[in-house]
Amino acid sequence: MSSLTDGQRGTLYGITANLIWGLAALYWIETEPVDARDLLAHRAFWSVPVVALCLLYLGRLVSTLALFRRPRVVGIMALAALCSGSNWLIFLWAVTNERATEASLGYFLLPLFNVIIGLTLFRERIGAAQTVGVLFAVVAVAVQVWHHGGLPLVALGLVISFGFYGAIRKAVPIEATEGLLMETMMMLPFALVWLVLRDWGGLGGHGLKVDLFLLGAGVYTVVPLIAYVAASRMLPLTALGLVFYIGPTAQLLVATLAFGEPFDAVQGIAFGLVWAGLFVVSVDGFRRARQLERLKRASDLVTQE
Repeated sequence: MSSLTDGQRGTLYGITANLIWGLAALYWIETEPVDARDLLAHRAFWSVPVVALCLLYLGRLVSTLALFRRPRVVGIMALAALCSGSNWLIFLWAVTNERATEASLGYFLLPLFNVIIGLTLFRERIGAAQTVGVLFAVVAVAVQVWHHGGLPLVALGLVISFGFYGAIRKAVPIEATEGLLMETMMMLPFALVWLVLRDWGGLGGHGLKVDLFLLGAGVYTVVPLIAYVAASRMLPLTALGLVFYIGPTAQLLVATLAFGEPFDAVQGIAFGLVWAGLFVVSVDGFRRARQLERLKRASDLVTQE
C-alpha cells in the first residue's frame, strides 16, 4: 500500500469502514438468540480492552485517561456515551427483529438531519440545495407515516441519536479513538452489572459460534472506527461524505437480499425521495468544493506573484 497516494489509501480505508458498518447486520444476526440489550453490554464491555490496547500501542493511553480529570469533558462525553449507546441499542434491536431495512433508511437520512442540526444548533446558514434536501426527507417520512399509520421510529431513533452524538462530539476536540475509550469506559460499569445480573448475557449458553461472535464484538466495533479516522485525515469532506453512503446501501442490500425483508412500493418512494435529496445536497457540495479549490489556487498564484 506504500505505492498508493494518500487519496487512494483514504478511499480504501473509507470503503473498508463503511462496508464493515454496512454488513454489521450479518455479524450481529449470528448472535441469535441473544437479546439486543445483552449485545449492547457485550459491545461496550469488550470494546474497552481493544481500544485501550490500540491507544497503548499508539502511546496515547495515559493522555486519554487524563481527560477524566476534566469535569466539562467528562460531562459532555457522558452525553455522547448516552447517544451512542442508544444508537447501538436501536440498531442491534432492529437487525435482530427484522427491521434492518428501516435501519438503513435512518442512516440515509443522517446527512440531511445534520443540515437541520447545523441550522438550529450551530446557526449555520444553509442554501437552496440543503433546503430542498431537507424537504425531500420530510416528505419521505410523511409518506411512511401516511402508509403505515405511524412514524418510522427505528429510522428516526437512529438518525436522531447519531445526529446529536455528532453534534455533541463537535463540542469537544477529542480524536475518535480516544472518545470511544471514554464512552465505553463510562458504559463499562453498567455493562458489567447488566452482564452479571443476566448470567453474562448469553455467553457460554448458546454454543461456541455465538460465544466467538460475542467476544469479537469489541474488535468489530473498533476496527471500522480506526479505518474511518484514517480516511477522514486523508480525504476531503465531500469525498468522505460520498463514501459514507456505502454503509446504508450495504445495509439495505443485506436486509432485502440476505434477510428477505419486504421492500414495497411505498418504501421505494420513501427511499427514492431521500436519495433525491442526498443527490441534490451532494452535487451542491461538490460544486462548493470546486469553487473553494479554484479560489485557493487563485490565492496561491497571487501570493507567488
